[in-house]
Amino acid sequence: MSDLVTGEAVALELRPAKLPSRALAVMIDLALAVTAYIVVTIALAVSTASLDDAAQVAVSIATFLLVLVGVPIAVETLSHGRSLGKLACGLRVVRDDGGPIRFRHALVRGAIGVVEILMTFGVVACISSLVSARGRRLGDVFAGTLVVRERVPTARTGFVPPPPPWLSGRFSALDLSAVPDGLWLAIRQYLTRMQQLDPQVGWAMAERLAADLTACTGAPAPQGVPPAAYLAAVVQERQAREARRAFGAGAGVSGAPGGPGPAGGLPGVGGAPQVSGSQGVYAPPVPGHNVWTGPAGSAQAVAPAAGQAEGGPVPSAQSPMPADQPSVPPREAPAADRPGTGFVPPS
Repeated sequence: MSDLVTGEAVALELRPAKLPSRALAVMIDLALAVTAYIVVTIALAVSTASLDDAAQVAVSIATFLLVLVGVPIAVETLSHGRSLGKLACGLRVVRDDGGPIRFRHALVRGAIGVVEILMTFGVVACISSLVSARGRRLGDVFAGTLVVRERVPTARTGFVPPPPPWLSGRFSALDLSAVPDGLWLAIRQYLTRMQQLDPQVGWAMAERLAADLTACTGAPAPQGVPPAAYLAAVVQERQAREARRAFGAGAGVSGAPGGPGPAGGLPGVGGAPQVSGSQGVYAPPVPGHNVWTGPAGSAQAVAPAAGQAEGGPVPSAQSPMPADQPSVPPREAPAADRPGTGFVPPS
């Protein structure tokens, strides 16, 4: 990405075009310009055959300047930096501050391009583009412009595992206004890639991110909640607030308060819906922190016991359950005769 900064001190994430793509765009433009120049020259040679030699030389020079210099300048000015070659390669000429170019920028680029592209067969342009960190030729340096890529491949969004159901909506009163965007991005990147990390390294990273988030919010994380689950619950709360702000007070994410129906929210907002067994991704990797570690190594979320305070510690799977607290039955696999919506009709 380029480190361009606008006049309002806003950093622009622009990807400068390198030599191969720029050379391909210039070759396409030159092929079209030379073809048009040959056709116009033949037409003028036939129509000006009765003129003397001096007039024919003047017409030839005017044709060269008009077709090979004037037309590219006019095309870049009217299209705001997108010639036919650049359009085919997904490139655009912009100013140093990221704005669209004007006639003076295109004029300087075209005038210097006659020397560094046409007269030297592109040798000077190639050398200057290779030396420049952002791939600029001399025309770009003198004109104050930059060629950037418009078609940038989008990165695939990773799957953020949902928090346990009993943590959804628990942080609705948390003040998230002081959390910077960089920390949100780091938390989301960790949640999408924590399955690829070493368990010990991932646990330490989650603790560090949870500590940074706690310092920004001013509220400590609940006791007995793994840091990864705490991060996922806070991220879900932030997504629920953004959904309510964008779509109204009745919108929500899966498992968050305000979401209509059992599924709880808008499709596609806030990640994937709750999946049976997805709580196990937050199970701690070391003994002594086993909150959801169940028998035979399976990770299951244990609901808070009856009469327990909402902010109290979460009972582990190894601690005995109260006598009046029934065990949470496992979710059954969807039968073939059930509706395709996933809702089970009442018995």
